[in-house]
Amino acid sequence: MDHEPTAGKEGAAQLRRVLVVDDEYGPRESIAYTLATSFSVETADRAVEALKKIRDQHYHVVVLDIRMPEMDGIKALEELRKIDPHVSVIILTGYGMLSTAQQAMVRGANQYMRKPPDVSELIEAVRQQAEAAQLRRQQAKMSDEAIVLSSALKKEIEANQPQIWQARASVELVHDLNNPLTVVIGYSGLMLEEAHKLSQQNPELGKRIADYAVIVEKAAEYCHHLSENWRLASKKVSDFTQIDLVAIAHEVKQVIFFGNSAVKVTGADNALIRGSRFEIMRVFQNLLKNSIEAGATKAVADFSTVGDKVLVTITDNGPGMDEDRVHRVSRGGFTSKENGMGLGLSICRHLTGAHGGAFAIESQSGVGTTVRLSFPALPKK
Repeated sequence: MDHEPTAGKEGAAQLRRVLVVDDEYGPRESIAYTLATSFSVETADRAVEALKKIRDQHYHVVVLDIRMPEMDGIKALEELRKIDPHVSVIILTGYGMLSTAQQAMVRGANQYMRKPPDVSELIEAVRQQAEAAQLRRQQAKMSDEAIVLSSALKKEIEANQPQIWQARASVELVHDLNNPLTVVIGYSGLMLEEAHKLSQQNPELGKRIADYAVIVEKAAEYCHHLSENWRLASKKVSDFTQIDLVAIAHEVKQVIFFGNSAVKVTGADNALIRGSRFEIMRVFQNLLKNSIEAGATKAVADFSTVGDKVLVTITDNGPGMDEDRVHRVSRGGFTSKENGMGLGLSICRHLTGAHGGAFAIESQSGVGTTVRLSFPALPKK
């Protein structure tokens, strides 16, 4: 029998829902009648019936007798929690059943009361447990919404990864400054050693120190550009002038890689485009550095002009990558290096695009990697 409460000031539809489960008619109806003035009450005389009701709709509180035929309160509680983990359960236990009631608490009951319960204590217990159940449902809903929002945000970030550059500019700066700063430190040490030998007034040593000084100056100039580019990033874009990609590639080989013989520049003697010398240096630096650090013993930058395009192909004989890894490194944020940030290829793609160019990467595990760049060529005079 279901008990419809008397409509109060807030109306019956707004009252918290309570299910009373007891196989004994008298106690069941007495409790239901007591609670009906403050709650929307339904009853069940068997656990199986109660579980069916709980599957069909939400309740705030279930008042459950611990001793019932067919399925006792302990077993009913276990099944109930599989259906609804948030509903509050008040166990009713007779005299001498305290240990069983404590067992019910371990199995997921929220409170137990002796049977028959005191009327005022019962009403207050149901009110408190109904509020607690409502709070748990709200928290669970907010948690689910947060998970959905987090998942949607993650997908949005992944989908728009190439455009999120200002937010990552400071990380990029650190990433790109590490290499030229290492050069500054390395050549400074060499100059110090040669300075001691200069005391012997050897002209050749003097020339070598002068050469080192020029390289240090170029590396420092490069560092200065990177920091200035970050400082002024929100105010202006890089100034584009006529630049020679081949000359820049040779400069990167000398300044960043100490003239490493593993790095080779082939093809055309020059390749002129409009762009930023330092931004293109960043592109070549990252691509060649990736090859060398991946274990390649040869990294070749080849230049050619076809029609109105300058083509740059950087090929290495490193370990290569499978298709999935190529996709992940191209998006950014993925790296196999112990101290890597996973930004290099994303930076190259972004800077190439800023020059009106195209960027493509091909790789095969055990064979090597090829990066193809194309830029608008300067029209011939």
